[in-house]
Order: sequence, then C-alpha cells, then structure tokens
Amino acid sequence: MATIKKILCAVDFSGSSAQVAGYATELGKSLDAEVVVLYVAPSLNQYVGFHVPPSSIENFVGGIVDGAEQTMEQFIQDNFEGVQASGRVVTGYAAEEILGVAKEIGADMIVMGTHGRRGIDRILFGSVAEKVVKSAEKPVMTIRPA
Repeated sequence: MATIKKILCAVDFSGSSAQVAGYATELGKSLDAEVVVLYVAPSLNQYVGFHVPPSSIENFVGGIVDGAEQTMEQFIQDNFEGVQASGRVVTGYAAEEILGVAKEIGADMIVMGTHGRRGIDRILFGSVAEKVVKSAEKPVMTIRPA
C-alpha cells in the first residue's frame, strides 16, 4: 500500500474551502501526514497587451498575493488544528501551479475542491480539478461543495 506523508491541499478561499480543509485535516491526522495548503493567485500577464501598464498589473497582483498570505495564516489557524500544516501562495494558472507545487514538494496526494460547473460555465471557465485529475502523478481527492 502507498504511504501518504505529505498532502497538498489546494484552496481558493471560497465558502467551500473550509470543507476541503476538513477532509485534508482528517486525512492528515489519520495518516500522520503533513499538509501543505496552497492558494494560487491568478496571473494577469495575458492582459499586458490591453493598454494596461505592466506596473499596474504587477501592483494589483502584488496586492492579491499580500492579502492571500494574510488570509492563509488565519485560514490555517482556523482549519488545521491538530495537524502539521503550512501555507503557500503562488501566482499563475491554477492547474499548472497545483501540479507543479505537488511535484516540487513531493506530495503523495492532492486534496482540492470542485465547483461542479456544467454547461456554458464549464466551457467558458474549464475545470481546474479536471485538469489536475487528468495530469497528476499522484492520487487526487476532489470535494464537491455541499
């Protein structure tokens, strides 16, 4: 049987993130595993060519990252009691960053939420969870919001 000692828990700080954290916490406790909580701030590089000065975009993204780092600290305190947990905030495309960080830290499992989009929403926004599940080298547990 596979040994799970490091879990990557990807969150977006939406209302369902606490539910995702609950699963990661219980798994961490049960398996005596470390949990690394990840938030991916959106990359806005694709908007540089739209008459928006790059410095404005960098300042905006920097503000998002600063706020996310503060939110991460509180989120870990509120949701990961009794388990060794640390947080990370990165910038980029969510699926790519989740897969990259999972590989970088040697995660044995990924836990993440899914918004359960259908129809036109799914076509327009895609599914980060689907991309991660299809490309991950390790098991992925997806939690659909209640």
